[in-house]
Amino acid sequence: MGGCTNCGQKGGCDARKGGMFAAIDEALQRLYPTRRWGERDESAAFEAGLSREEGEELAAAITKRMGTLALFRPGDADEWCDYIYVLCLGRTPAIVELREQQHTAAVGSELPETGEVGVALDERYLRVVLSGVTRFAGVQEVAMTMERQKGGGGELVITERARSGVFDPILLPRMQALVAVLAERDIRHLDFGEIVEAPADFDGADYARRFGADPVIANYLFYPQPPTTVSTVVLAAAASPPGSLSP
Repeated sequence: MGGCTNCGQKGGCDARKGGMFAAIDEALQRLYPTRRWGERDESAAFEAGLSREEGEELAAAITKRMGTLALFRPGDADEWCDYIYVLCLGRTPAIVELREQQHTAAVGSELPETGEVGVALDERYLRVVLSGVTRFAGVQEVAMTMERQKGGGGELVITERARSGVFDPILLPRMQALVAVLAERDIRHLDFGEIVEAPADFDGADYARRFGADPVIANYLFYPQPPTTVSTVVLAAAASPPGSLSP
């Protein structure tokens, strides 16, 4: 289990979770009346989730409140969510900005020469996942690394590793600030550690054939892939002139 395990305020958290579980049950029943993976009621989902405009506004509000980078990224075509990456340990320009093709030369120029061994940059984020089918948000701890590929043309390898919740105590103050911003906008925060199990009495259909396990609650509400999926992107290295590191 993940989420707020190390918070030290478990009593109040348990009381809050009663309402969270009830909201999850209602949403699953409304969205999946047949209780079967792949048979979502699209009429129930239509306009029920968070819009891209709301996500972009939320990212701006997080930046203003927390004084750090909060980068909005639309979900992929096969996902029913959008993302906000909140930088917690790192500096700007950040790896996620490079991956989304912003400040490409500035970040890439900090890496060692082609062929040098070892990870050059290592950053930590809180990844906010915004549902497109209901007004729910989840938060995951994410590590993002970048290194220059050995040999060849010096391509940049960016790897994202998500955890099934937020575990590092050093991230707790930012996590609490994030939850407060979500509450102000009437967006229900789900403790991710509570939604990484399969919902009771649901039929996973052919999900296991593709992913090797049954779908968990997070899959029904946010995206199809397992929550701890590791993603890797390889980008062509970009040269940059001296002084280009300035934001």
